[in-house]
Amino acid sequence: MMWNGPMMGWMWTWSLLGLLVLLGLVWLVFRLTGYPAGALPSSARRILDERYARGEIDEEEYRRRRAGLG
Repeated sequence: MMWNGPMMGWMWTWSLLGLLVLLGLVWLVFRLTGYPAGALPSSARRILDERYARGEIDEEEYRRRRAGLG
């Protein structure tokens, strides 16, 4: 095989293109699931929201605990 021949440039080009396509697909999946980058809800926040929705805690307690989560 010709490892240093003219086809070497094409090998790098196709590898880079494949990597870009893969990264684009990952980005698309995150966008379609509804979570913008860096905004995945924490499990503690989700549990707090669920407890408030079920009526286990009142609004004052919800706001106090939510402020404590940061």
